[in-house]
Order: sequence, then C-alpha cells, then structure tokens
Amino acid sequence: MAASIARSCRSVCRVKSHAIITKTSSFHCSPSKRSGLLLSLHNRGLLKESFPERAAQAELPDLLRSGPQTVYCGFDPTADSLHAGNLLAIIGLLHFRAAGHGVIALLGGATAQIGDPSGRSAERERLSPATVEQNARGILESLHRIFTHHELHFCPDPSRLGRLTVLNNRSWYKDWHVLEFFSEVGRCFRMGTMLSRHSVQSRLKSAEGMSFTEFSYQLFQAFDFYRLHQLHGCRIQLGGTDQLGNIMSGHELIHRKTGEEVFGLAVPLVTTSMGDKLGKTAGNAVWLNPDKTSPFEFYQYFLRLPDTSVEGYLKLFTFLPLAEVEKVMEQQRRDPGKRIAHKRLAAEVTKLVHGKEGLESAKRCTNALYHSNIQALEQMSDTELQELFREAPFHELFLDPGTTVLDACRRAQAIPEGPRGYQMIQDGGVWINHQRAANPEQVLVLGQHILSNGLSLIRVGKRNFYILKWLSM
Repeated sequence: MAASIARSCRSVCRVKSHAIITKTSSFHCSPSKRSGLLLSLHNRGLLKESFPERAAQAELPDLLRSGPQTVYCGFDPTADSLHAGNLLAIIGLLHFRAAGHGVIALLGGATAQIGDPSGRSAERERLSPATVEQNARGILESLHRIFTHHELHFCPDPSRLGRLTVLNNRSWYKDWHVLEFFSEVGRCFRMGTMLSRHSVQSRLKSAEGMSFTEFSYQLFQAFDFYRLHQLHGCRIQLGGTDQLGNIMSGHELIHRKTGEEVFGLAVPLVTTSMGDKLGKTAGNAVWLNPDKTSPFEFYQYFLRLPDTSVEGYLKLFTFLPLAEVEKVMEQQRRDPGKRIAHKRLAAEVTKLVHGKEGLESAKRCTNALYHSNIQALEQMSDTELQELFREAPFHELFLDPGTTVLDACRRAQAIPEGPRGYQMIQDGGVWINHQRAANPEQVLVLGQHILSNGLSLIRVGKRNFYILKWLSM
C-alpha cells in the first residue's frame, strides 16, 4: 500500500513558544447521533466547528454511516514545507482515511499565487510560479511521508484504509480565462456575504487594507470545493477554524449550482501561549520537513510542552485510544518527574512525521546531549552531529601520533593560544566526549577521547561545543 501511495502522489501532481489548543468547541453531536467517527473526533477535541451547523450535526453522521465518503483539505504551498500548525488537519484526514473514507490532499499551486488573507494582518508577498512549484514539491514530500508512516506504523489493517488522492488545483485553473471564471463563478456570490467574512472585515478595518486579489481568494477556494464535488463526489471539506469563511463560500457555490448539501468541519488552531497562530508568518514554525526542523528538534518541541497541555496534545496529535491516554496521564500524575506523558507524546508524533528511523535519531541525539550518553554519541552519524550541534564548528582532521588534549583543543580553535588556553584545561573547563579533560599533556586515547566513530566532542564551559572528526586512526 505504501508503494501505491507513492505512485498516486507521483501520478497526480507533477519555535520557540510553546503552543496551546483552545479547548472550547461549538461542535456537538445530537443525542441520537452519539456514535461513530464524529463522536470519536469530538471526544478527542479534534472537531471545533461545523458548517452548516445544524445540518452537519444532524445529517453528517448518517452520511458517514451510509458508505465511504470523500473528504478534502487544502494546503497552499506558500513555503517549501508544512509545519506543526498544519498537522492537525492532516491528522483529521488520517482519521477519516482509517475509517475507510476517501481523502484528498489538495495542493494550492494556483491559490498560493493569490494569497489567503485568513488570519493575516498584511498581504502575503507575491510568489513566482517557479517558487510555488518548488514549494509544492516540498509539501508533497511532507504529505507522502506522513501518510506512509501512518500506514506503516499506526494501521493494524492497511487494506481497510480509504483511498488517498493528491491533487494540485493549478491543473484546473491553468486553462481558465479570467473573464470565463468570473462570469461563471463570480455571479454566484453576493458582495454583502463576501464582505461579512471575518477575514475580510478585520483587514478592511486595518491600516493595511485589503487588495482585490486577496478579496477574491474565497471564490477560488469555493471553486476548488465545487470542482472536487463534481469530479470526486467530495461532500466534506476539512480545515482550520480560520478557514470557516472560505468553507462557507464553497457551500454557497455548490448549493447555488447543484442544490446539494455539503459540509465543512473545522479543527482547532495550534496557537502560542500568547494566542498567536503558530506558523511561518509568526516566525515560530516547527517544520515537518527534516531539512528545516530536524527530528531531534521536532521531538524536543513536544517533549518541552507545558504540563497543562500534554493531555490535550495526546488526544489531538496521537492515535492512542482515549483509555490509553488516561492510563498514561495517570502514570504521569503518580510520578511527574519521569515525564512519561511528554515522552510518549513526543515519540508518537515524531514517529508519525519522521518514521521509526527519525524517532531513533531524535532519541540518540537526546541521550547524547542531555544524558551524556557515550554510546548514543558513538552511534550518531555525521549528519546527526551537525544537526544536534548546529552552531558548533565542525573540523575533519588527520590524527597524528602523540596528539594531546591541548593539540586537539587548539586545532579545533576551542581555546585561546598561549598560557591562557593551557590554564583553561588545567582548571577543568574542557570536556571531551562528556568527560572532563584536565591534563593538557594527556595523549588522546581511543575509546575515551576518540570514539569508535572517529568523533571527539569538545565542550568548553557550559555551552560551547566543537566537533572533531578524525579521518585516520
């Protein structure tokens, strides 16, 4: 099945602040509908709002029980990677797919050039088509990797998964003439309704104002929903709560043109402790691609969440049954110092995003850095070393016979020249591979100063690291 995902994707489309999740939700299943997927997602806190509210809560459960449906979520390639703020929407798609429903991940190769104004105080910088195409490739890689890891590590029976489709909306906009588009789509909208959207009102009242390009964005996202409804029978759109206005526009367009009922479901936004949206705009993104946020940094982000957030995150970001979440939290309450819940959360989410190898790498880096684990240090690759000690100078050197601690420190430029550097070592200010090296004249010893992978990790003081990779031993 993992191979089929790869074929599908290829064939269709050529932090620092801790985050919190708003816990209040306006989504409620009616008493007669308290069963199935929607109730499960609601109990996890993954569904915050629905549209149209009454129809979605009364009719959508019956629709989902009637047979496999199609759900879509869009991702505009305004950066070359998705981030943790996008992850809840992806997890929502994964829950629907695990329940046997078809899911569509839609890349906004066209809409990224317009720019969604939702949740923004200023217009996005215009992106060139080449940049958007490059970004789309990075996002496609994120999506493919996460769907594959979910299938491999979190699905007992992959044969029961719903169909996955990845599309790019550029494929249906590239041949449209602007006059044709506004003639067919624009006449289905009313200015009063469009102006009433929260994303529009907040910008109109700002000093920046709003361009017509941004104002028209809701028409294009609405048409995406209509197009997927016509071609793929899609009746459900999933997005963050900031997308609710755009989802309403899609509902309005489909209802006007077909008379059929479609539905929108909104997942909560991941925000900072100050209430700001977590993402690239705020400069606090935790990226999903490993070349932008390493598996170690990703793992550490979830490991460092406040105690008050961890239970909610276990429900939202993992696929653990709720009974198991409660069991983990009970273990945490009995012994908070072990941070069992934090470790389980970080492990589950890292495995989803970066796979088992990424999780093992994150744990090795954690043990090497924070637990002074020599064995973990020996097992680290050069790439992991440079990711872990990103600011540390990295030197590849040939090992001469009789090389001393003083020689190594000087060649790494870790200490000053002359007597002062010598004295720093004697005073115990230098550590090699997590062991204090207080004798400047000590000849480097294999297995102690030089590990089996040819590594010498020098630390001067508390935070100054230097990496030596010996090329001959």
